[in-house]
Amino acid sequence: MKRIKKGEYGYRNSMKRGLLFKIAILAAFILAQLGARWLTDSTALKNILTVMAVITVIPAANLASPYVAVLPFKTPARDFYERMRPFEDKCQVLYDLVLTTKDDILPMDAILVHPTGIYAYCTNKKADAARAEKALNEILKANRLDPNFRITKELSSFEKRAKSLKPASEYEDDGSVEYGVNVMKGLSM
Repeated sequence: MKRIKKGEYGYRNSMKRGLLFKIAILAAFILAQLGARWLTDSTALKNILTVMAVITVIPAANLASPYVAVLPFKTPARDFYERMRPFEDKCQVLYDLVLTTKDDILPMDAILVHPTGIYAYCTNKKADAARAEKALNEILKANRLDPNFRITKELSSFEKRAKSLKPASEYEDDGSVEYGVNVMKGLSM
């Protein structure tokens, strides 16, 4: 089975499956260590197994944290992907990324990285788009990119924006689009 990379359609569901598998493996190790504790009579060995189990909880918790954060957000339907594919000729399109700010979790079903800016479609209705835009624009500035990040919560207005974009080939290539793609992938869980 081909591994789905960040920015490709289906990444969010693939990431959740991978995290769940790793969490299950670590949980099995924890249970095995605690189970082995009951099979020994040595107090010193019991203490060592208990400490090992407690220490194994730390990486499990580190994996569980992003899993819980993305659990409510699923990969969009295939027809959404088919609707966005024509825009791949105009600019770089990233799918299924989950960006986080200090205050919000932002499941971005699609992000258009274009020489004129970065345009994202967010499906989290609870997220404050203006606050998230401000935070993400600060991150873009820190990465020496123009702070032109726009979040849209309505699919119709996102598609309208995407249709209005001119092909990226009509602009001078200064490497900012590819760099912007890498920054977006780096910010994603």
